[in-house]
Amino acid sequence: MQAQTKQAKARKTGELALLLRLMSPYKALIAGLVVTLMCDITGMLVIPTQLSALLNTAITTRDMAEVARHGITMLVAALVGSGGNVISYRLAARLAANVGRDLRCEVYSKSLELSGYEFGQLGAGSMITRTLSDANVVQQTIIMSFVMISPVPVTCVIATIMAFGIDPVMGWLLLAVIALTLGAMAFAVWKSAPVFTVLQGFIDRMNTRLRESITGVRVIRAFGKEPHERQKLDQTFEDYAGRAIRVNLVFATVDSLTFFFMNAVESAIFWVGAGRVGAHAMQIGSISALVEYAMLIMFFMMMAQFCVLQIPRAWACLSRANEVLDIDPAIKDPAAGTAAATTGRADGKKPAPPAAPDADEVARFDHVSFRFEDADEDTLRNLDFVLRRGQTTAIIGNTGSGKSTIAKLLLRFHDVTSGGVRVGGADVRDQTQDALRAQVAYVPQAAWLFSGTIAQNLRHGRANATDEELWHALDVAQADFVRGLPDGLGSRVAQGGSNFSGGQRQRLAIARALVRRADLYVFDDSFSALDFRTDAALRRALAPELAHAATLVIAQRVSTIRDADQIVVLSEGRVVGLGTHDELMRACPTYKEIADSQARGGEQNDD
Repeated sequence: MQAQTKQAKARKTGELALLLRLMSPYKALIAGLVVTLMCDITGMLVIPTQLSALLNTAITTRDMAEVARHGITMLVAALVGSGGNVISYRLAARLAANVGRDLRCEVYSKSLELSGYEFGQLGAGSMITRTLSDANVVQQTIIMSFVMISPVPVTCVIATIMAFGIDPVMGWLLLAVIALTLGAMAFAVWKSAPVFTVLQGFIDRMNTRLRESITGVRVIRAFGKEPHERQKLDQTFEDYAGRAIRVNLVFATVDSLTFFFMNAVESAIFWVGAGRVGAHAMQIGSISALVEYAMLIMFFMMMAQFCVLQIPRAWACLSRANEVLDIDPAIKDPAAGTAAATTGRADGKKPAPPAAPDADEVARFDHVSFRFEDADEDTLRNLDFVLRRGQTTAIIGNTGSGKSTIAKLLLRFHDVTSGGVRVGGADVRDQTQDALRAQVAYVPQAAWLFSGTIAQNLRHGRANATDEELWHALDVAQADFVRGLPDGLGSRVAQGGSNFSGGQRQRLAIARALVRRADLYVFDDSFSALDFRTDAALRRALAPELAHAATLVIAQRVSTIRDADQIVVLSEGRVVGLGTHDELMRACPTYKEIADSQARGGEQNDD
């Protein structure tokens, strides 16, 4: 129990520290906001006071000069208050927008540092909610806190002091009003705060369900599962709606009570005030000031209750953002200096001195084993082979044998459990991620294109590439269809490349990699959507283009890799064969079985 309490305190401290850190660059903006808010409050409180004095002067002395003086003072107070109100709202909106932007940027930047496993633990739907919805809740709460909550204590204290100055009985009446309104607010917060805290979790679930349904819409329709998916979505939305309705019912109840209090208080002030005027304890004009004070207090309290109810929700959102920011990435760059290289490695060991590699050696797997953090056994075991310049190394194996994981180890999307992966003669853990990935051009298994133009997508490989270089890369990648498009390189690309076929996306992704001019090219099953004719033409065009670099091809089709200089055969994460196609057909039963099964499949397709 004590441990849980300490953890809760630590989380609250972390959230407060995060909020203060986000707001610290804007101290001048906050100071200006406080000054303008004070102008706003001063103007609002001066006007009822001057109105009361004006009425008392007009009724008792009928001194027009004094009436005019009070009127001019009210006009100045109105201008100061209105100006302060407008400027304070503008400054509060700017402050909140800046903080919201910084929070989004920090969460997004942190997400880029996370390994695939760490990101998967959070989930894409949750990360979208934390980056967008959560930051928006924090942003809106900051605005409301400054313009709705901060005026409440100042207004209550000054208005009560002024009421006591007019008449003690009326001062006590105003205190009773404040106590009743605070009680209503406390009730609303007590009933609604727990619900608000869990609402963001329901938004996560809605986001995840909706993304799943949209991305899998073709599968859903193909299997006729629309009613089932609709029921799941409806249940998720109903869960959120049920909690939101409970909150709205509390709001409606408190709003009704507040408006009832406002009318009741106004009647009470007139009733009690009339008796006090009759007893000559106060002047009749003072009743208007007391009514204004009461209405201002109740108005600000009514507005503040909305924000007070948002604070637990915003705090939960800050906690969720802080949860992401507090993650210590398993994969991070070594710090500067000799000793720093130790800190960048997951195993905490000092980097081994660089071996003297062959002149043509680009990358080496040195007795590498790898296990996912939530796995019971190794995915890869004792891999030992070299990728050399001017040679093509291919990896083949059954589904789940760990082929794609090898590419991710080269790019350091994961760190090895034992052994070492060397690129350019140095362990990947002893290089910065930017320096490492600058040496590698990667075509992923699922070719992903970004919204924009074809040229913009290709220049992800190299920003300063010329149009001639882009066209050359497209020609080598057999992406001749681009020349037939009306806008050529300027043709629009939808998000994910959904306006192109799977084969076209793969060829554009290959062209993007070719623009990179890297030392190592990794093709992770990136020819699977191509027909055999295009596959063969592409391999012929790639051979002279990649003669200066090492090439790693991960494939499932033997026809794609049969001309490779060396083929690595994987089975259950182990290397069971290493050699050329002809050598493996003679000496590796696993490879021969894969080749024979694909040959039989090809004959059946021909039939």
